[in-house]
Amino acid sequence: MKNPLRISTILSGALVAGLLSGPAFADTTLKLVEVITSPERTVTLKSIVSTFEKENPGTKVDVISLPWGQAFQKFATMVSAGDIPDVVEMPDTWLSLYANNGKLQSLEPYLKTWKDTSDLSTRALQLGRTVKDTAYMLPYGFYLRALFYNKKLLKQAGIAEPPKTMDEFEADAKKISAIPGKYGYCLRGGPGGLNGWMMFGADMAGSDKFFTKDGTSTINSPGWEKGIEWLINLYKNGYAPKDSVNWGFNEIVAGFYSGTCAFLDQDPDALIGIASKMSPDDFGITTMPKGPSGKTFPTIGYAGWSMMAASKHKDLAWKLIATLEGPQGNITWNKRTGALPALKSAEKDPFYQSPQFKGWFAELADPNVVPMSMPTYLEGFAYFQGSMVVQTGQKALLGEITPKQLANQWADYLTKQQKKFLASK
Repeated sequence: MKNPLRISTILSGALVAGLLSGPAFADTTLKLVEVITSPERTVTLKSIVSTFEKENPGTKVDVISLPWGQAFQKFATMVSAGDIPDVVEMPDTWLSLYANNGKLQSLEPYLKTWKDTSDLSTRALQLGRTVKDTAYMLPYGFYLRALFYNKKLLKQAGIAEPPKTMDEFEADAKKISAIPGKYGYCLRGGPGGLNGWMMFGADMAGSDKFFTKDGTSTINSPGWEKGIEWLINLYKNGYAPKDSVNWGFNEIVAGFYSGTCAFLDQDPDALIGIASKMSPDDFGITTMPKGPSGKTFPTIGYAGWSMMAASKHKDLAWKLIATLEGPQGNITWNKRTGALPALKSAEKDPFYQSPQFKGWFAELADPNVVPMSMPTYLEGFAYFQGSMVVQTGQKALLGEITPKQLANQWADYLTKQQKKFLASK
């Protein structure tokens, strides 16, 4: 007769061995790469990650923070060398590259069973699925242009409500500029001014398509040119401060909170500085004015979380993404980064209950608002945005070149860049 104690010992040992060899996630290290890096963001990211680690004992997350200025090249080098993370912070401008090259894992199977999928905004799912209608990224938030307006100045000018159309915007700017020392629009004529040119050009054109199929730029088409001329005329007619031809971000924000000008188009990150200088009762935020087509095309930027296809721990990687993208993680993250959260439930959070944030949520929900992504994938886009647009835009504002000449210069440059891009594919 066999020894019962020995049999029991053997069975117990086998059971333990079986458990250890099963699908448990003990002693696993995930690699998470952050690419839009700042000290504050990294601290917040690591605090959310620590929650994930506590909920998944035995799993550690190695957070690698790349400086944004070199992030694209550094991450590409990592991937080429086979040093591939499990999860990466994915900017909108990188998504097409990595998704089309088969480097990203589809998140669709996970979304089918995730309890918080229904909380993702329609816009978040739409933008996450821009490649092959497949969610290769879950956006965590948006940087979307909206219209700030000074309630006191509008009232002083006899204006009952903020403008809904470009015609109303121009008329209101004229009325406000008739007040001594006041102006309608905080024009960004200096560095970073590209967004205004593009938004108003697309609004007048009724389309945000930058190119025809053969790569020819549309920016010198009649609609776009009309929008460019419209913006130039705001400045020429005195509806923007004279020195705004040189204004950058800090100047336009200061021009708004000081009460110099009544209207400002900006992203949510401007709200931090403005809210510290103005009473919330004195300003509001609303949808960008719409063009003749009834649509408006505010510029949008976004980033999110992606899973690399080469990850050996996909289920755990998804759990990490779910922690980052879920209600607690997403809202905590966006409060620190200044982006609009991707979750519908965020509107109920006290932090987002202000009338100012409601203006952005309303803009996101408006079907006639078409967020516009600029062609940042072009090799020469950085030069176009940072140098060419500033120099030639200022010449047009000062009357040294005509709106048509400006539109033709931009179209010629972008056409060459787009055709070069198409030829390389």
